[in-house]
Amino acid sequence: MYKRVFSLCIILSWFSTQAQTDSSNLRISLLTCGTGPEMWETFGHTAVRVTDSTMGTDNVYNYGTFAFGDDFALQFMRGKLLYYLSFYPHSAFLDEYADANRSVEEQVILLDGEKKQQLYAFLQENALPENRAYKYDFFYDNCATRIRDAFPRTLKGKFEFGKTPAADNRITFRNIINQYYYYKHWERFGINILLGSKIDKVMTNEDIMFLPDFLSDGIMNATLDGERISTDRKLLLPGSVKPPTGVNWPMVTFIIVCIITIAGLAVKKLKLLGDVMSFLLLFITGLLGVLMVVMWLGTDHQGCSNNTSLLWALPTNLVLAFAAKRNKSRYAIVAIILMVLALVLHMLRVQELPLLQLSPLLLALLFIYGTIYKRNKLKAAS
Repeated sequence: MYKRVFSLCIILSWFSTQAQTDSSNLRISLLTCGTGPEMWETFGHTAVRVTDSTMGTDNVYNYGTFAFGDDFALQFMRGKLLYYLSFYPHSAFLDEYADANRSVEEQVILLDGEKKQQLYAFLQENALPENRAYKYDFFYDNCATRIRDAFPRTLKGKFEFGKTPAADNRITFRNIINQYYYYKHWERFGINILLGSKIDKVMTNEDIMFLPDFLSDGIMNATLDGERISTDRKLLLPGSVKPPTGVNWPMVTFIIVCIITIAGLAVKKLKLLGDVMSFLLLFITGLLGVLMVVMWLGTDHQGCSNNTSLLWALPTNLVLAFAAKRNKSRYAIVAIILMVLALVLHMLRVQELPLLQLSPLLLALLFIYGTIYKRNKLKAAS
């Protein structure tokens, strides 16, 4: 008799504890969206879904919304583009991704009622008009990092993210970007030469969660006081098949440019062609160097700082392209030395260069500098 009463008390106590533990009527989940063809869709997206059965609401809190305006391109280039936390019905969110043929996965967050209320209150406060805007930074302050930081900030107790690939491997920001741009060859090349050495930093377990896929990994295996806080991923929407790698057109283009330039400089009958190609490459690399300086010093893009690509894309090439080639032998020597220094820094992993595409272009520049040096020496000798 006593045993039955004791067992009944334990059962009633368990149900009472469960009721106290989760009386919030909230269901919170992490949504991870697949990639898309547009530049801003390349890395996927993440958001938080909150279902409140008491209020009858089912909303998605999305840190990735921004407003198109007349100055959109300028603000983006300057690194001053504002992003906003918006919330709207989950059905509208799914419709948006279904129309774009992008996948959506969901992980339910396993927390007690009090902690779910804390997380929900954090999102609601962030969504207020005076708090909802923030200055977007791709690596350090984006839709994924905002959600990543919400968990340790709002959850009291011993919270730990789960392990991601960065936990046991030396992965840099540049490595991971190249993986996502595997088929967008021109975009990958452009990003690699405009972003500086700061993105060659080896990422920590938390750093890599600036990307939605890895935030999903970190949350799926995260623990609070030793207890797992997330279910496995569930597919809500299938996405399109990933595109093939395709032809590396930057490499093909630069190989052709290199062959034409070297032929023009090496064959006397093609001297005019060599002069034209020399002018074009000096002019283009000079413009590129000016753009690198502007992106480094004239914008708020942290990833564009300390760009050692300026050692081969010299802004002064813009002047050299129009200047008479006399008395330029010293410039040619210095330019070659700086190019070699850029390659040394690449080998030391201070800043990795996209050498697969860049090598033919650097070879063409080497021949241009060598020809300038040779012609100046011959003129001096005569």
